[in-house]
Amino acid sequence: MKSVKYDRHAKRRMQERDVTEYETESAIRNPDFSEPSIKGRTNAFKFTNGRHLRVTFKEDADHILVITVTMRKKPFRG
Repeated sequence: MKSVKYDRHAKRRMQERDVTEYETESAIRNPDFSEPSIKGRTNAFKFTNGRHLRVTFKEDADHILVITVTMRKKPFRG
């Protein structure tokens, strides 16, 4: 398993939205679904603790870099 690193922006968003590293890494490693994003990134979606998370990350050769984390009470897809 590759290590997970966090961009400063992602850490700030996680703190603002009260999202833990465990929830973030769970979304990356075991998403409900995922889809490609811009610039070679991936969006991973996971319903956890009564909320819907979207984790945007980029996979490099030796680690996974989390770009941002978004949270909603409603699903991202309807």
